Amino acid sequence: MLSGLMNLLRACFRPKADPYVHTGSDISGHQVGLLWNKDTGQHFNGEFSMAVVQANNLIEDQSQLESGSLGALGSGPYGTFVGIYDGHGGPEASRFVNDNLFQHLRVFTSEHQTMSPEVIRKAFQATENGFFSIVSKLWPTKPQIASVGTCCLVGVICNSTLYVANLGDSRAVMGRLVRATGEVLAIQLSTEHNASIESVRQELQSLHPDDSQIVVLKHNVWRVKGIIQISRSIGDVYLKKAEFNREPLHAKFRLLESFKRPILSSEPSISVHQLLPQDQFIIFASDGLWEHLTNQEAVDLVQNHPHGVR
Repeated sequence: MLSGLMNLLRACFRPKADPYVHTGSDISGHQVGLLWNKDTGQHFNGEFSMAVVQANNLIEDQSQLESGSLGALGSGPYGTFVGIYDGHGGPEASRFVNDNLFQHLRVFTSEHQTMSPEVIRKAFQATENGFFSIVSKLWPTKPQIASVGTCCLVGVICNSTLYVANLGDSRAVMGRLVRATGEVLAIQLSTEHNASIESVRQELQSLHPDDSQIVVLKHNVWRVKGIIQISRSIGDVYLKKAEFNREPLHAKFRLLESFKRPILSSEPSISVHQLLPQDQFIIFASDGLWEHLTNQEAVDLVQNHPHGVR
């Protein structure tokens, strides 16, 4: 499980004197075994803290916080970028996204001189194309790279506007103050792509009307082609390009029949939110958190323990 917690506070509406901070996967923090956390730090739009619980010694997940100029070479608008990359099958895809997605976003933001859903989509597609190139290059010597992928959850705050883009089953949830009662309510900001959700199964079936096995209930879990739960990702090339779904790829990933169109998608769901003074914080986290906590339970946890969340 990997999660990032970002406290917006009032700084969303008041620029900081020092506009730049960068934190990536090598950010300093506290580690005990497979548990890692960093208490409150500063970014352009307020404060943040992070926590990671690794499933095993191989780190397949990455998290990223970039704050300052969102354009290349220091040009373009200022803001904050948050990335949560929940890898599977290996660490290569999440590391590649961690190294490249924000850089692509900066290039396209400079070209357009603004932040927008179109800019974010272009950055995702450029990242996907780049990982395809890596898979093609490594395929003869490391065919298992075709089965490596990652979910991607991204938040961008620019000019008091929050953009949330998602591939896979990570989730962003906002805590919003209800002034009349003093309560902080949970508001889900992202759309998930998991075959356990009926609307996702319906989407897959509509995109693949000739494939009766596009979603399969296996051991009481809905899976795309009986293999994977998510319907969108970066990577997982073996379910996007038929030429990589063959030997010498491991048999458990190979389909009996070929396919003409990609089974998984790399098109992110993007939502746009105008930030309000009563918006207190946002939780960005992988499914490992949401499998154990409801949206409101997670918001209550952050609200009741604003610093040093574990």
